[in-house]
Amino acid sequence: MNAGPEPESVAPERPGQGGGLGSFLRRLGPGLITGAADDDPSGIGTHSQVGAEFGYGLAWTFVLSFPLMVAIQEVSAEIGRVTGAGIARNLRRHYPRPLLWSIVTLLLIANIVNLGADLSAMGAAFALLVGGNIVFYTLAFGILCVVLEVVLSYPRYASILKWTTLSLFTYVAVVAVAGVPWARALKSLLVPEIQWTSAYATALVAILGTTISPYLFFWQAGQEVEEQHRHHAKPLCITPKDAGPELARIRMDTLTGMAFSSIVSLAIVFATAATLHAHGIRDIATSAQAAEALRPIAGQFAFAMFALGIIGTGLLAVPVLAGSAAYAVTEMAGVAGSLDSKPLSARLFYGTIAATTLAGASLNIVGIDPVRALYWAAVVNGVLAAPLMLVMMLIVRNPRAMGRLTLSRRSAALGWGATIVMFVATIIFFASVV
Repeated sequence: MNAGPEPESVAPERPGQGGGLGSFLRRLGPGLITGAADDDPSGIGTHSQVGAEFGYGLAWTFVLSFPLMVAIQEVSAEIGRVTGAGIARNLRRHYPRPLLWSIVTLLLIANIVNLGADLSAMGAAFALLVGGNIVFYTLAFGILCVVLEVVLSYPRYASILKWTTLSLFTYVAVVAVAGVPWARALKSLLVPEIQWTSAYATALVAILGTTISPYLFFWQAGQEVEEQHRHHAKPLCITPKDAGPELARIRMDTLTGMAFSSIVSLAIVFATAATLHAHGIRDIATSAQAAEALRPIAGQFAFAMFALGIIGTGLLAVPVLAGSAAYAVTEMAGVAGSLDSKPLSARLFYGTIAATTLAGASLNIVGIDPVRALYWAAVVNGVLAAPLMLVMMLIVRNPRAMGRLTLSRRSAALGWGATIVMFVATIIFFASVV
């Protein structure tokens, strides 16, 4: 940031600040949850398809995307913490209303498709484990997620989401038994295997759309506002002397969450490349199908871990998707609403959570197959991310919004780099399919 804390300034201490592993873990929050939610069932389906179709050929993209996703998620968090408002509210304050309406509308469409894909993947995975009706399980998971978000207090719910991230370790367990040729796998991280095909371009945009997704921006900015209210702190634009410790926490939290996300994504690609691709299985439409395909190749343990991981990550990601939509809608409308609000005092916020979640869960019923949309949901997010990132970079460099704490040139360079990469990937995608 351009303006850091003065030497004598000390920010209000948060619980758990200090030394030691326990303190480090307690300080993790919005960044960790956002990173873990990045590996939702839609992302698992995308990475499974990438590993099955291209083997290790696209592993290098995760090395490329890591610093970019850190940069843009840090921008999201700083918008929330510095201004004390989410992305949509900042758009409402400083930019034309048609721009705000367009972005929120596109976010809602993408989130509902993504919710339908994720909930259906969870239902299919549960049916693989215990048998039964996929549509029933899909609706049941949707209702469960809505009830949890409405009934639980924010501190309790944030704690549950934080511990749910442990479900992602199931994919580390899968890759451990998948027989990965590590010399080749690690080489693929540094040596790109470029293919000039429309399928390769689509996969590239899908990966970027999964790792750099619009809903994650709204969620992390909104969560920083929630944390600010929880600790009875003021926005940093009002108290810039407190910026140093808070921005350092945001950086650590975001870096940890995005590293966690990237490692898990690579584990999924490596596992499916070593098993499905190596055995000639190149077409995986869903994460549940990937789990089922693993069973005869990698064994019952790998199959069960993969399926359980889909359910666990879904329980984490669905609330993030619905919550990000709720933050955007309430901020667009200019009304109060947050996970820390009572349901009766934040009807629009919780109504948006319920409506988007149940709309996604109902896609199967109305004849749209959201399970088949898993891969394309990531592509849609990839296409929508670039213009939103452009707007975010304008906000974070705007002194009217950020006060003295506009983004530093070095951080802005990374943010603009991420934005340019998303625009280029989108252009390549459209050029390849026309």
